[in-house]
Amino acid sequence: MTTEAGSGARRTNRRGLATREAMLDAALEALASGEPGSVSANRIAKAAGATWGTVKYQFGDVDGLWAAVLRRTAERRGGLPYRENNTAPLAQRVTEIIETLFVGLTSSVDARAIENLRAALPREHAELERLYPKTAAELASWKETWAQACAKAFADLDVDPARVREVAAFIPGAMRGLASESQLGSYQDEELARRGLANAIVAYLEPPLSD
Repeated sequence: MTTEAGSGARRTNRRGLATREAMLDAALEALASGEPGSVSANRIAKAAGATWGTVKYQFGDVDGLWAAVLRRTAERRGGLPYRENNTAPLAQRVTEIIETLFVGLTSSVDARAIENLRAALPREHAELERLYPKTAAELASWKETWAQACAKAFADLDVDPARVREVAAFIPGAMRGLASESQLGSYQDEELARRGLANAIVAYLEPPLSD
């Protein structure tokens, strides 16, 4: 009896995990489409062959669903390119970060899903935290995770930590701007723009020459 009960529980758990994964996949696909009504838990549930009751069971509410979607994208995105005992110079490290982010923002389904979800959420932090506390907490955690990743990427170099934090603060917005220009079909030279941004960051981070 105990063995049979345990096997049944495992099967139920596997089905539950499969349902959860299917709903997260459906959510990312719907959000990335950017279609009217794509930011809808009911639509996502239907796309996954589930119901609103399933959403509530798996995620608690729509806030839990959005937080889980964001967490999934963060897990798949991973951290910055980082190598132990990295001997690459500052310029190369900055370029790697810029290029990695640009590729992710312009070719990733997850990136489109994140942008469309964020566009549908309240802009004011107080309202976002009141209506979607779990989602707000997940987004807020990204700020610290990103700052730590940038600090780690340059930790062994002679650069000002305060300036690294400043650079970490503006890179996401700057890269979204460059990605948006690319997706809109800008006449600007995309490679030139990225190289210019990287050079500006390097110039800002490089320690001043001693007399």
